[in-house]
Amino acid sequence: MTKIKLCGLSRPEDIQAANALQPACVGFVFAPKSKRYVTPAQAADLKRGLDPAIRAVGVFVNAPPEEAAALANEGVIDLIQLHGGEGEAYLQTLRALTPKPILQAFRVDTAADVAAAEASGADLVLLDAGEGGTGETFDWSLLAGIRRPYFLAGGLHPGNVGQAVRRLHPFGVDVSSGIETDGKKDPAKMEAFVRAVREEEMI
Repeated sequence: MTKIKLCGLSRPEDIQAANALQPACVGFVFAPKSKRYVTPAQAADLKRGLDPAIRAVGVFVNAPPEEAAALANEGVIDLIQLHGGEGEAYLQTLRALTPKPILQAFRVDTAADVAAAEASGADLVLLDAGEGGTGETFDWSLLAGIRRPYFLAGGLHPGNVGQAVRRLHPFGVDVSSGIETDGKKDPAKMEAFVRAVREEEMI
C-alpha cells in the first residue's frame, strides 16, 4: 500500500483533518524561510493532537544536526527529513545523536540525481522537484530504472496523484502545496488526495 505523507501542516485544524484521513505521516517544516514554518513549540502542540498511529516527520534544511536530533529524541517528531545539501558526513553525525529514521530528499533534474538518491545512506529517500513545496513536477521518466523504494514528491495534487501511483508504484507520495487553497491546507483537497491514492490501489 502506498504510504501517504501530508506535509507542511501548521494549524490544529490541519491535524484534525489528518486524523480523519489517517495518512502514514504528516510533515512539520522547521525551515525558517518557509511559509509553512512552525516553531518547535508549535510542533510539539500539534504533535500532542496527532493520532499516535500517524508518524510526524520534521523537515529541516541545513540545520545543525543537534537541532534535528533534539526534536526527535524529545518525541516531537518520529522521523527526520533532510531537504538541504546535507551529505553523508551529516547523516553519520545525526545517527550518532539519535536512533530515529532519516529521510533524505533529492531534487531530480538528471539521471545522476536519481543515482545519488540510490546511493544515499539514509533510511528512506524522497525525490522532489525544485526546492520543495513549489508545486512543480519533474520528469518521471528519469525513474524508469530506479531500484530503491522512494517517496515521490513535487507537483502532486488530487488530479495527478492517481496517475503517479499507477505509473510509478512509489513506496510513498508526499504533498504540500497540492492540498492548499490560498496558502492554507484545504480539508477537501486533503481528502481528495488521499482518496485518489486509495482508489487507485483498489483497481
